[in-house]
Amino acid sequence: MKLFSGSAHPELADNIAKHLGAEIGKIERRRFSDGEYWVKYQENIRGHDVFLLQPTHPPADHLLELLIMIDAARRASAARITVVIPYFGYARQDRKDKPRVAITARLIANLLQAASADRILTMDLHTAQLQGFFDIPVDHLYSSYIYVEHFRRIAGNDLVVVSPDVGGIAMARSYAQKLSASIAFIDKRRSEHNEAEVMNIIGEVKDKRVLIIDDIVDTAGTITKACVRLKELGCGPIHIACTHPILSGPAIKRIKKVDIEEFVVSDTVPLHNSAKDSKQFTVLSMAKVFGEAIRRIHYGESLSYLFL
Repeated sequence: MKLFSGSAHPELADNIAKHLGAEIGKIERRRFSDGEYWVKYQENIRGHDVFLLQPTHPPADHLLELLIMIDAARRASAARITVVIPYFGYARQDRKDKPRVAITARLIANLLQAASADRILTMDLHTAQLQGFFDIPVDHLYSSYIYVEHFRRIAGNDLVVVSPDVGGIAMARSYAQKLSASIAFIDKRRSEHNEAEVMNIIGEVKDKRVLIIDDIVDTAGTITKACVRLKELGCGPIHIACTHPILSGPAIKRIKKVDIEEFVVSDTVPLHNSAKDSKQFTVLSMAKVFGEAIRRIHYGESLSYLFL
């Protein structure tokens, strides 16, 4: 087994390697004067089972670097190339909901396959059916494997799990079942990209402890507006859990202004320094989950243990 990391999130790669008792492989990356990438593996990978770790959050250079790493590994005669993408970028455009728009999730899937990836390992896709865009095996991990244990301390009859939209109800229902909680969801209307209006809260939240579950928090507009509305309805303490903390633009400022108990995020993407300084944020590492998945893929073992 050989594990290599791109430049997007070396800290997570190091933590995964520690869990495996392995070392990150040596890879040389350079840029030409015009910014063009150049990649070279500094050790023999012929006939090896190669794992390439790189989340594809902005900028798009992260995706391009990953594609070049895949191509270089294939041309170096790697036996199998498993691409580990903790955060699968461009997944939100997963259907043609308006005329003359792209389906970028399918485009990225095609690019990864064209670059000769043999297998994809990822976590909490924006919609699970994105796996169908691939003609190669996709192992879809869930952050709930770690998050549920963290939130067991607040489980009970007074806990309600809230989905920020209708599309997230399945995830919220899964958490509610594991935490013996009730469920509610937010009825929202999106006027434009990164802008949403919270219309109604469907479900009973008065005097209840709230856990809002989401896969991606970008500008935090929906989440923070939901917190304000929930407080107006008389809810108790609010906890938020998000797998991929993109937190772009005004997100962190918005979060710091609302009354929440804690904002739990994973390390699938690097957390902004301004968020690290806030006591509101708690980071839970997914290195254990990815490390165990990589080990099981390498030895041909079942991954169902990670889905419990």
